Amino acid sequence: MNPPFDTRADAKRDGDPSVIVHAEALAKGHAEGPKVVLSEPLSFWGGYDAASGLILEKTHPAFGRSLAGTIVVMPRAKGSSSSSSVLAEAIRNGTGPAGIVLRERDLIIAIGVIVAGELYGLSVPLVVVKDRDFDTVCHRGATIRIDAPHEQGPATVTLTT
Repeated sequence: MNPPFDTRADAKRDGDPSVIVHAEALAKGHAEGPKVVLSEPLSFWGGYDAASGLILEKTHPAFGRSLAGTIVVMPRAKGSSSSSSVLAEAIRNGTGPAGIVLRERDLIIAIGVIVAGELYGLSVPLVVVKDRDFDTVCHRGATIRIDAPHEQGPATVTLTT
């Protein structure tokens, strides 16, 4: 399901090459980091190592890639509810993503970041963008900043080179 409000991407004026995409926050927080686009959904349970931060799923296009400290952009996750515990543990270990941008709402990912916030006091913003803006997020900018001041409210994703 897509966010219920206007999420058009806006180009900043005055020579700034940044692009701002409006999103819906599922988990609040602020993060900035290098973008890692996962073209296919990832299962954190069995497909990701919470100790090292590496993608372990051998058939995944990003096999061997580290997600530690990055802003992960992916359509959605896959797999069982156990993925949320692996994601929460990776966040606790400092080997998880700094923020996550999704095209589709994903309850399992949301539970993982919310649990990390509640149990460990670690904030990882999770946002959803509209289908039409997902391509922009995937293909523009090398660095992403997520500003999600409230859960279940408007957020911004700023793409910079």
